[in-house]
Amino acid sequence: MTVLRWLLFVLAPVVLLPAAMSVAIAQQSDAVRQTIERRCVVCHGCYDAPCQFRMSSDDGLLRGASKERVYQASRLSDAPLTRLGFDATTVKQWRGLGFFDVLTAKAEGQSVMERMLALGQAHPPHQNQPLPKAIDLDINRKFSCPAPAEMPAYERRNPFGGMPYGTAPLTDGELKGLTDWIDSGAPPLQTKTVAAPQLAAQVAAWEGFLNGRDNRQKLVARYIYEHLFLAHLYLPDLSGDRFFQLVRSRTAPGEPIDVVATRRPFDDPGTADVFYRLRPVDGTILHKTHIVYGFGADRLARYRELFFSGNWSVTELPSYERAVASNPFAAFAAIPAEARYRFLLDDADYFIRTFIRGPVCRGQVAVDVIEDRFWVTFLSPEADLSVTDPAYLAEATPFLGLPAAQAEGSLLDRLVPTYLEHNRRYTELRRKRYAEADPSRRGPTIDAIWPGRQGAGATVLTVFRHFDNATVVGGFFGDTPETAWVIDFPIFERIYYDLVAGFDVFGSVEHQLSTRMYMDLLRMESEDLFLSFLPADIRRPLHDAWYRGGRAKVRFVYLQPPIDIETGTRVVFSTDDPKAELLMKALARDKSVAVKTDPLNRSTDDRSSLPDSLAALARLSSIRAPWVRQLPDVLLLHIRGDDDRVVTFVRNKAHTNVAHLFAENLRREPRKDTVTLIDGPLGSYPNFFLVVDKAQLADFITRLETVQSKGDWLEFIGTFGVRRSSPAFWQTSDFFQDVMAARPPAATGLLDLNRYKDP
Repeated sequence: MTVLRWLLFVLAPVVLLPAAMSVAIAQQSDAVRQTIERRCVVCHGCYDAPCQFRMSSDDGLLRGASKERVYQASRLSDAPLTRLGFDATTVKQWRGLGFFDVLTAKAEGQSVMERMLALGQAHPPHQNQPLPKAIDLDINRKFSCPAPAEMPAYERRNPFGGMPYGTAPLTDGELKGLTDWIDSGAPPLQTKTVAAPQLAAQVAAWEGFLNGRDNRQKLVARYIYEHLFLAHLYLPDLSGDRFFQLVRSRTAPGEPIDVVATRRPFDDPGTADVFYRLRPVDGTILHKTHIVYGFGADRLARYRELFFSGNWSVTELPSYERAVASNPFAAFAAIPAEARYRFLLDDADYFIRTFIRGPVCRGQVAVDVIEDRFWVTFLSPEADLSVTDPAYLAEATPFLGLPAAQAEGSLLDRLVPTYLEHNRRYTELRRKRYAEADPSRRGPTIDAIWPGRQGAGATVLTVFRHFDNATVVGGFFGDTPETAWVIDFPIFERIYYDLVAGFDVFGSVEHQLSTRMYMDLLRMESEDLFLSFLPADIRRPLHDAWYRGGRAKVRFVYLQPPIDIETGTRVVFSTDDPKAELLMKALARDKSVAVKTDPLNRSTDDRSSLPDSLAALARLSSIRAPWVRQLPDVLLLHIRGDDDRVVTFVRNKAHTNVAHLFAENLRREPRKDTVTLIDGPLGSYPNFFLVVDKAQLADFITRLETVQSKGDWLEFIGTFGVRRSSPAFWQTSDFFQDVMAARPPAATGLLDLNRYKDP
């Protein structure tokens, strides 16, 4: 052996060892990250993460946990803000806000997380059995949130309180990977990648557009920001799986972002000059907060067309005074109403989605204002007087304020005189002005329903409510629903500012209640507008059916006038079911929805194109049956076979009305519940998993149809269900998470298991 070869032989291990170690460390880090995402983030990802321990990012892991709850229905005053990425930037600052170390602070040699994991491993639930009564799955349960020194007492009191909570335990390999990672100091798991040059150029182009210096540009940028601050902005063809968030910054483009953190996006930034910046979204993508909005070159061109092609000017920028800033019709009066409404209509599905996702991880107070399933359409700009008649919108603007405008005083002082009275006066003004525009009282034509714009988002939508959360999908799914909405520009903008821009998840109970009560008004306006397209003689009977037990009372309490039966309709009907006929006419007009029919749920649609497995399941959809009453809100079915398929069962719960805030169970009509089947996963919060081999599907259906009682249901899920305690629980969860991960960037994200039931 030559000297050179000998040196290479001896030194090669020394040279290669660091590289090999680096690869091994990276692989170990990836495994730990996947374990945390698939076993921990699935319950610790949103504002309702137990003890505010958000594990979806390195910043959340370092921040630790808090004994303060974000969701607290009895809170009499606003809580301090604790938003990751906004309200503190260092661990020291988080400690000052009451957060304590979960990963590295030791008590008797172990951190809180290590002891929680060990406790879960020591006391796992019995396989395939109901969970012990000590395991409380109610999302409103009281959390102990023990600090390191409190762990011994916690372990004695809560033997089943370990992690992962109330599920099958981790594998030995997963547990060892996590404990080794913690013992090594819990190094960062997520690499902050540097944007590619093309991506950086696109970001720079957008920041240049949003930070123009003339008043028109400043006002439009403020309007865009207030409507997109929740969005995960996606740069098509360039960003891959990279997303951005639009933030206000004290620093100009090209400098490090210095976020302006205010309670609401329309609050005074407290700086003379504010800049709009695109900040990368770091951390795990969660479906419940992943609300995607495209920011490509075509979008930029569309903005220029909408906002800057007309001849309008801004002599003075609006103030951030609460009464002005919280009322978009006052703050943005200078921007043509048509531009603003078409901006909303272009992505109606995105904006409706923001109403019920994002930080509203637990929105029962807000979403119990809507039916469990209803269809939504929009009024065409050409038929909307608030768009076509600037004088009308200017006259209406003082009556279109929202609850966020009033920060002081009691709920009654703030809501009743201001908003109920204003709503009554706005309704009177609207009826008067529309009557003047249609003196013969002929009513609307079908052309007054917005058909959408080619290349834009869906403008016929289905909203599913799942008790305390909801889902929006483009198209009409299920059979004809009990209720439907038509939304015009004033309704659309007020819903957004009530439920999104003006909603504070850290707000007091009075803020939550005023938000909900105002949404009652907007729901009734939307329903009334839908009724106006139907024959006059069926409007009141149909409305009475929607408000059984509460019709007269609710319209009296909310100062709503009776249903208009004086104005006609110019929509031509040829069947004895005008409601269904009107909705199908609206669906047929939509230019953006690829699938015009829903053969899985509507028997009148052609089912010949359905795959065998879906065709077999179709007989279960849109029916009332005893087995439907045993279903949770959202159930995911895995049909195993050569073409593995996921089908979602959505239970639609019936009510006598949704006009009251409390005692929902007293207004339930479970015998009228139905089920809608969706091809693919739907929703962010699955409540239960079922698994069946394709060869067994016929038996599965037959046995499901025979379920009459809770006992029958338990026997059924004993064969096909996956309990939290099942050894197959995590494997099954991983399958559904893999399905979600394989979807396009706009539809991906981890499912949340916080609401997974234990029958």
